[in-house]
Amino acid sequence: MRRAVCPGSFDPITNGHLDIIARASRLYDEVYVAVMINKSKKGLFEIEERIDLIRTVTAEYGNVRVEAFHGLLVDFCKQRDIPAIVKGLRAVSDFDYELQMAQMNNGLSGVETLFVPTNPTYSFLSSSLVKEVAAWGGDVSHLVPAEVLTALTERLHKD
Repeated sequence: MRRAVCPGSFDPITNGHLDIIARASRLYDEVYVAVMINKSKKGLFEIEERIDLIRTVTAEYGNVRVEAFHGLLVDFCKQRDIPAIVKGLRAVSDFDYELQMAQMNNGLSGVETLFVPTNPTYSFLSSSLVKEVAAWGGDVSHLVPAEVLTALTERLHKD
């Protein structure tokens, strides 16, 4: 069985993330979405909320599993016999950092990293930008799945 992982914080998942996950799900038998736990950062959504949203918006693919992880991504991969990490690249600036991570991960464990160019529609998109625009009342409906838009709107405007 061919397995890969798409890691990230997904706070929240965007259409750009979803595009990379969908493309990976067509190439691999099983795709894990590894939701990073960073205890030093407080996200807008709790880890379980992120996991639930990702499970909802990836349910149609049928071969996507969503789990939280804390620690080294290569350990996550070893524990699940995952030989490949799939990462989306938005711009050249992403490549510098991601190349270093890919080389480190390969050196630590032999896990390969595959870079997928982001759909140009989403080349500017990040979770941080979505949260900022939404917090100021901007329309992000074309940038996130409907379920995420609902959760985002409720979270930002619950006062």
